[in-house]
Amino acid sequence: MKKRILILGGGISGERSISLKTAKAVKNCIKKKYNCRIVEPDENLTKNIERFSPHVVFNALHGRFGEDGFIQSYLESKGVSYTHSGVLSSMMSMDKEISKKLFIKNKILTPKFKKIRTNLNKKEVIKLLKKKIKFPVVIKPLNEGSSLGVYICNEKNIIQNLKKLKTYDEILVEEFIPGREIQVAILGKKKLGAIELKPKRKFYDYKAKYSLRAKTKHIIPVNIKTKEYQNVMNIALKAHKVLKCRGVTRSDFKFNNGKFYLLELNTQPGMTNLSLVPEIALHHGINFFSLIDWIIKDASKNR
Repeated sequence: MKKRILILGGGISGERSISLKTAKAVKNCIKKKYNCRIVEPDENLTKNIERFSPHVVFNALHGRFGEDGFIQSYLESKGVSYTHSGVLSSMMSMDKEISKKLFIKNKILTPKFKKIRTNLNKKEVIKLLKKKIKFPVVIKPLNEGSSLGVYICNEKNIIQNLKKLKTYDEILVEEFIPGREIQVAILGKKKLGAIELKPKRKFYDYKAKYSLRAKTKHIIPVNIKTKEYQNVMNIALKAHKVLKCRGVTRSDFKFNNGKFYLLELNTQPGMTNLSLVPEIALHHGINFFSLIDWIIKDASKNR
């Protein structure tokens, strides 16, 4: 008898469409081995879990309510096995302020940052940031993924860009680090590999990540020295452990003047045709089915 896998996809975050693509890719990959179905995390979720009685819930949600500890807490309350990181690690990883404070505490290099209110006037913003961070800066929501709401700002356009984020009471302002975009995948306790992105856009934003038209160049293996490669792999594994993550994670770095700056860690990286973790895994001899199968077998309760 086939094991039953309930795949959570969609949701209400800004990453809904990417989540559905991940969910469909996972289902198409495993449907021969497992009895699987995709469901939304809506008001019928409890009924769907009770009717289907899954052996494992594959969490293919992205963004708020999907990878911030909310759905993980719900699944824990239902006593079902699920994939990826648990409640606390998901919450800490998704909250950029909390995760960055933990990086700093554990001597992991990350760009300087400041949390600010979005209703400040121009003089207040400039004064505050000049004291703490030099322009240009990066502004972003505290708990979104896929580079949603991320803007590179100078003194002239920061207020204009802050207005675009007025639905958030507070946001994160971060020192802009130029340099190469390098991302690292961790699988359980294993350093899986790295990939470099060369976007044709201003930076590796939402369109650069998910649109073929953006023509972002994926470079694997990464052309850096062996010591540098080992260094970034070690930092990614350390961050994975610091945030008490489980399953698969992807850490995003900027590489500048011989230093790796950790921007953030993703506890539920995408599994679409343009996603990076499957690409890294394949380069290291792990095909898509083997990757998804590993994630399913790694699922548990009380994560």
